Amino acid sequence: MALPTTDSWMQGLDLPSRLFSEGGLGGSDYELYEEDGDFVLAIDMPGFETEDITVAWDDGVLNVSAEAVDESRNRKKTFHRRFRFPKAVDEDAIHAEYSNGVLDVTLPITEEAVAQGKTIPVEG
Repeated sequence: MALPTTDSWMQGLDLPSRLFSEGGLGGSDYELYEEDGDFVLAIDMPGFETEDITVAWDDGVLNVSAEAVDESRNRKKTFHRRFRFPKAVDEDAIHAEYSNGVLDVTLPITEEAVAQGKTIPVEG
């Protein structure tokens, strides 16, 4: 019996732990790391203009989407990713910048933030 893919049992959420799998799930178009009290997310999004991109924060989930029309090929190009974070983020201080086809999002971690979830004891 085949194991379910991450997309089927996690509803398409991209989690920071995805970084630790070799090559991600079918390749990775982003880099996410923690630095100086911030989560830093860099997403490769070539072919879009700044006004094509929407970044939204909703209850611990960062939604990134973009839509553009390639008139020369008469096609619509879309992008959508959702990222859930394991620590509380100061949503009023989230900053996003798009340059040279890369979207950089900085998400400050709140000072009192601790990793969310429950610790599971490991027996040996």
